[in-house]
Amino acid sequence: MNPWRHPGLWITLALTLGLGLWPVVLQKAALRETIFTILLSVALASSLNIILGYAGYISFGHVVFFGLGGYVGLYLMNTLGLSLWVALLAGGLAAALLAFLLGKAILRLRGAYFALATIGVNEAMRAFINNFAPFGGATGISLNFKVYQAYGGAANALWLVYTILLVTTLAMILISHIVKNSKFGLGLMAIREDEDAAEVMGVITPNAKTWAYVLSAVLPGMLGVLFYFKNGNIEPGDAFRLSSSIELLVMIMLGGAGTVLGPVIGAAGYQALRGFLLTNALFKNIQLSVAGILLLLIILFIPVGAVGWLRRRFPALRRLLP
Repeated sequence: MNPWRHPGLWITLALTLGLGLWPVVLQKAALRETIFTILLSVALASSLNIILGYAGYISFGHVVFFGLGGYVGLYLMNTLGLSLWVALLAGGLAAALLAFLLGKAILRLRGAYFALATIGVNEAMRAFINNFAPFGGATGISLNFKVYQAYGGAANALWLVYTILLVTTLAMILISHIVKNSKFGLGLMAIREDEDAAEVMGVITPNAKTWAYVLSAVLPGMLGVLFYFKNGNIEPGDAFRLSSSIELLVMIMLGGAGTVLGPVIGAAGYQALRGFLLTNALFKNIQLSVAGILLLLIILFIPVGAVGWLRRRFPALRRLLP
């Protein structure tokens, strides 16, 4: 089947677009903030899925690209007075460059060794930024309120950020689908199944893994700019929080690693569960513990995730679940 004719792709895009337009139609700020969180999680999980789901490399340091992009973007806007558009481009490029350099070094490792290395990268980056004076050190960067005047004020800037996020999320889903159905994607999945066999079959594995890592980092770098521009400030502890990467892993495993729809379902489902836990007096302080238990249960009982389970249980749905 022509990948562009896959009905599941267009259904996924249509559902995401419908979800994103919901607050726009109703013009409700509170609803916008809720959907913003879901769309952000969908985009981040879909980007991580490229290196985790397609190539089979578990990364606990994906939030590094998100945080670095945020710092670069806010520095350019606050200190140099550059526009949000330039900051978005710079955030994405900075994340891509870091991913390229890291990829050449740590993607030589496999399995648990690579996973542990990404934890080390996350902690090293947090410590570096915490002591990097141009980025504000431990206090971080706070945007001058005048920055928002160029976008019609803070209220209009929030809607602008939301619109850019919706477009970026749709683009990330589309990129994920293109990668999965390309020769490059097939090479990544061959690496996931057996890296040595993939090399024998002609896949240049170091290059494939590195470019997959770079591709998975670009949009998180841009999303970091959007998120912290919306918040108005950034600090090392928030920008490089290890638990954020763990939550992304849970989302992917919940929905189904290596699928296009999986990160979308997983992110939306996890954020709904997280919202319930945070507003519940009994569970609000143990939400991360619940996430860990959920990840364990998924690995034990449905390692293929929700999409994989539905494909096996209802074969007729395979055409509709990309």
